[in-house]
Amino acid sequence: MATVRDIAIIIIAIQSIVIGALLGLLIWQIWRLVKTLQTDIKPIIQDTQSTVNTVRGTATFVSNNVVEPVVKTSSKVAGFRRTVQSLTADLRPQRKPVTRTTPTRGPDITPLGKTSSSPAEGGPVIG
Repeated sequence: MATVRDIAIIIIAIQSIVIGALLGLLIWQIWRLVKTLQTDIKPIIQDTQSTVNTVRGTATFVSNNVVEPVVKTSSKVAGFRRTVQSLTADLRPQRKPVTRTTPTRGPDITPLGKTSSSPAEGGPVIG
């Protein structure tokens, strides 16, 4: 019985040494990962922030120097056109509205494929 106990103690001691070594290896790998993130990912994030700032500046520049003048000019032109239309509305001759007494329809087609021309059948009325 003492031999089994001694063998169990030796196995547990070996397991503790192996687990300690693996834990040390895990800590070393995590440290390498952190260093890799600091050296590789941090510059990528900085470059991305720089690009975003450049795009923001470009959008502001285009808005101030292209979009605003175009919008202001087109609104002034539209206002000028509307003013001219309002001022010249009384100078233009008035047109009479067109009124139709009969509906404008084409000839009806009969089931046999012939066109009807009599008013009783719904054909065009002349006169």
